[in-house]
Amino acid sequence: MPKSATDAEWSDRAKNLLRGELKRKGVTYAQLAEKLAAIGVNENEKNIGNKISRGVFTMVFFIQCMEAIGAQEIRL
Repeated sequence: MPKSATDAEWSDRAKNLLRGELKRKGVTYAQLAEKLAAIGVNENEKNIGNKISRGVFTMVFFIQCMEAIGAQEIRL
């Protein structure tokens, strides 16, 4: 990504990264909601979809998602 990337471009990259990991693991938003609940994070499918589609979510949420789906590493 160029040094002059806009916030929107960074948001797109964040959402694509999370979506890509979910796709690699074969996890839907509904399944992610269940997996998050299993680790004590209460998010519903609609809220997850909204967060990811906006591409604006906290690093905490991102790490929770990665933990919930069992992702040990990501490639940027």
